[in-house]
Amino acid sequence: MNSLRDINGESVLHFGPFVFHLNQRLVVEGDRPLRLGGRALDILQVLVEHAGSVVSKDELIAQVWPRSVVEEINLRVHIAALRRAFRDGQNGHSYIVNIPQRGYSFVAPVQQVAATASVAFENLHKPQHNLPARLTPVTGRDAVVGSLVRQLPVRRFMTLVGPCGIGKTTVAVRVAELLLEHYRDGVWRVDLALIDDPAQVVDHLMRTLELETGTDLDALGQWHALLVLDNCEHLLERCRTLVEAMLIAAPRLSILATSREPLLATGESILLLPPLLVPKASALGSVDEVMGYSAVQLFVSCARARQQGFALREQDLKAVREICRRLDGLPLAIELAAAQIDALALVGLQAQLDNCFQLLTQGRRTAVPRHQTLKAALDWSYERLSPVEQLLLQRLAVFKSAFTLEAAMGVVSCATLLPAHLRHVMEGLALKSLLSREQVNGLTRYRFLNTTRRYALEKLELSGALRTFERRYATYIAQVHPPSGRQVFLQLAE
Repeated sequence: MNSLRDINGESVLHFGPFVFHLNQRLVVEGDRPLRLGGRALDILQVLVEHAGSVVSKDELIAQVWPRSVVEEINLRVHIAALRRAFRDGQNGHSYIVNIPQRGYSFVAPVQQVAATASVAFENLHKPQHNLPARLTPVTGRDAVVGSLVRQLPVRRFMTLVGPCGIGKTTVAVRVAELLLEHYRDGVWRVDLALIDDPAQVVDHLMRTLELETGTDLDALGQWHALLVLDNCEHLLERCRTLVEAMLIAAPRLSILATSREPLLATGESILLLPPLLVPKASALGSVDEVMGYSAVQLFVSCARARQQGFALREQDLKAVREICRRLDGLPLAIELAAAQIDALALVGLQAQLDNCFQLLTQGRRTAVPRHQTLKAALDWSYERLSPVEQLLLQRLAVFKSAFTLEAAMGVVSCATLLPAHLRHVMEGLALKSLLSREQVNGLTRYRFLNTTRRYALEKLELSGALRTFERRYATYIAQVHPPSGRQVFLQLAE
């Protein structure tokens, strides 16, 4: 194959049924322009200039993002967009192939001719979106972002579920950024935290999509777009019916929802968002080793933003690990704590952990009130619980580690919380991401995040019942796990 490395900006490249107008940065098939973004076109140009040869991933990233540090997933997403646009692999046609451990190669024959005139395309426009500008990188979420990017165009409807402060919106917006060029009609974030009335949901959706309010869902019938329905938990029933209707009305629509609990809608795929990784006590051998954990990476990044010259030292490792552990690896909690590094220093931050909600009350002023601080987010969730759910959440907070349904019955049951009803209420709290559920040797156990437990304990103390249920907890442990077996019980619960 002839080398194309000396092509000039006025050239036109032909391959298969496609024509690449370099000077206009357009790829057309017949008289139809392909909707390709700037980065995808940059990658394509590098590949066709080296047609027949292998271009390494590092070389592609260096040429396309010369002044930025980017994740490899960015490259993979744009390569996938090119392949989809060219229908690569269909009817025996091949354009871009992945050479394992080496890179990518453009394998179709390419013919270079001189451009004779500019081509006008009236309907060509830039990708549409309403995504906020990103001010900071996304830390520790490559795996879950990559999974969503791969699955969403196929599954069409996925819900990202997790407790408050876990970073659901951050992940969803990052996924939307990477999929922007895949959808003809763009990607749109619909922030449902801005409304409380279910009757307003459709009008709010239409305003966000820049469509006339009062329009029915048939207006989306031909849309090829990704909708991010963000913060659905307080409007679950209305969101459920809306999503099901949109998926039928608009067969090329994809939907990514974020919520503290699943929508339980038809066709929903649920992805639980885990906390950031916190180093174990045995992983404190060096600064480099500890910096391999995403919770520490986020803490250090946020601390550097607040305190110029901040650097993690070996003598700091235990303190930083303890801060990240006590804050459950929750990105919001870590960001809010690190924001006070200049006032309290590491020792002061660590000392304040037992009073973590006062520590985490300086929040994001630009967010809606319930997202500004961790306490505000938990207040918002707590206020939407039923009285029985609030009562159970408070009383379960006396458990200092993982516990079973049987243990909960033994400690918190009463006339209001009968054992027969307790399982249902506990499952509801787990569904709302206020308890986590785990399977150990076939046994279901429940566990609090430290921050949620501390919040529930404060509520229990305000109710005046803290000492009562602490005594009931101690009595239960003494009866069910006498001294000879208590240590074993505590070890199993860690």
